[in-house]
Amino acid sequence: MAASVSVASSTTNLLDRRLLSSPPCRTTSAYKNILIKPYQQQCFLINSSNKKSPRSLAPMVVNSSRKLMNVDHQHDRYLEDDKPREECGVVGIYGDPEASRLCYLALHALQHRGQEGAGMVSVHNNVLNSATGIGLVSDVFNESNLDKLPGDMAIGHVRYSTAAGSSSMLKNVQPFVTSSKFGSFAVAHNGNFVNYQLLRAELEQKGSIFSTTSDTEVVLHLIAKSKARSFVLRILEACEKLQGAYSMVFVTEDGKLVAVRDPFGFRPLVMGRRNNGAIVFASETCALDLVDATYEREVHPGEMALVDDINKQPQSMYLLRPHIPEPKSCIFEHIYFAQPNSIVFGKSVYESRHAFGEILATESPVEGCDAVIAVPDSGVVAALGYATKSGVPYQQGLIRSHYVGRTFIEPSQKIRDFGVKLKLSPVKAVLEGKTVVVVDDSIVRGTTSSKIVRLLKEAGAKEVHMRIASPPIIASCYYGIDTPNAEELISNRMNVEEIRKFIGADSLAFLPSDSFRRLLGSDHTNFCYACFTGKYPLYPSAAMEESIDDTMKSTIGQLGALKLPL
Repeated sequence: MAASVSVASSTTNLLDRRLLSSPPCRTTSAYKNILIKPYQQQCFLINSSNKKSPRSLAPMVVNSSRKLMNVDHQHDRYLEDDKPREECGVVGIYGDPEASRLCYLALHALQHRGQEGAGMVSVHNNVLNSATGIGLVSDVFNESNLDKLPGDMAIGHVRYSTAAGSSSMLKNVQPFVTSSKFGSFAVAHNGNFVNYQLLRAELEQKGSIFSTTSDTEVVLHLIAKSKARSFVLRILEACEKLQGAYSMVFVTEDGKLVAVRDPFGFRPLVMGRRNNGAIVFASETCALDLVDATYEREVHPGEMALVDDINKQPQSMYLLRPHIPEPKSCIFEHIYFAQPNSIVFGKSVYESRHAFGEILATESPVEGCDAVIAVPDSGVVAALGYATKSGVPYQQGLIRSHYVGRTFIEPSQKIRDFGVKLKLSPVKAVLEGKTVVVVDDSIVRGTTSSKIVRLLKEAGAKEVHMRIASPPIIASCYYGIDTPNAEELISNRMNVEEIRKFIGADSLAFLPSDSFRRLLGSDHTNFCYACFTGKYPLYPSAAMEESIDDTMKSTIGQLGALKLPL
């Protein structure tokens, strides 16, 4: 689909009141069932004509695609794949005459982080030029619209969303561009603000009008409203109000590039440099590799890095969150999301996954195994680790098709496991009469795993032993990953033996949590394990403006601090 090209437009009324985080609290029985999907964050929107009447409260939900909907009508479609989904990837480039083309290549390298839409903003002669579209990076950008993105600095974004309908999706494709009395600027964001619904409700009560359903739009309002003199200080002021996961890149019409990472460091953000001195920020180092940029370091948790005409070298400022004792980076980046050739949180993703496989081979061996195979592509490196440690040969027992589109016309005569067969083809020469170990990165609902086991046995495998290179997933994510609700997570309602029977495997083993943490050594406390434990480093915020009465504050506090049922 062709991209839309536009120039910055004006913003709306804004608010600069700082919101406070509320501590976790017990949920009263009256509200225990209101969180229908644990990854959806609850909010009561206040009717301005009758603020203090409970009858005027409309229960709303913000789902992982960040779209407001009525609680009574929340029938989200299932994920197309039985995997969690990373929602975004970001890129920022400063000081290269071909910034937009380099940004295009970097976004292509980050395509695995989002396939629903892509966008880019460049700066030229104090004008922000934007191109966004639905689809893959190669669908959105071409020579024609890249020619309309001149300048030596650019930011870009790839996005995944569950929002239905291309028209609403296009509005949410980033980077977002806006204008204020301080000038035009743009932002691209990876992550999720856990207090987004409260910030938005407060802003809307003050007259702000939102044009998208993305939490990122809140950042534009907060920055444009700030009275601080410099753009950097306005970002700092906005970030002090934000709670949750964010790795963001900004550009301004006067030639500033700013990269920001939240104090917990949930989502990755790295910095590199090209031979000509150009600075590159990206979600992963694989994007740096493609544009010939040398990896220098991470953007640290809580850091803001500024590059402009005055500061050719990135100048760092740190966000003020002294109560946070240590970072909580997302461990799933190393399990599933990131590319194996990336360095994420200072560690090689390939080496991590290989080590996960080695642990599985040591702690959950299979006697008489003939071959180790992987569920491609994310299970391949862990399978290689398992094979290396066990001494059993790695074989390509499943072939993945990389040409599967969004929809297919299925024959009227139903084909069992049609979706899996489109994507994965068994190799009978590897499987017939063999005992095989199948390594995958995770099990979410278990539906795909059961189809894979059946596919392998139908292809002639004598025994199929599943080995999962992560602990069981029992809880949903609030920090920028699209996961099902707790009731759909098979490990939240079944033990390992029950899951084994459900998927039809001859044996099943997960990566033990203790071994997992021993592998990480002294760094193990720097990671977030909420999806495995249900213990969140940061709960959805539940504070609203002071004009709401104490009773309403109590109600919202209970909703905002709901925990997962484990």
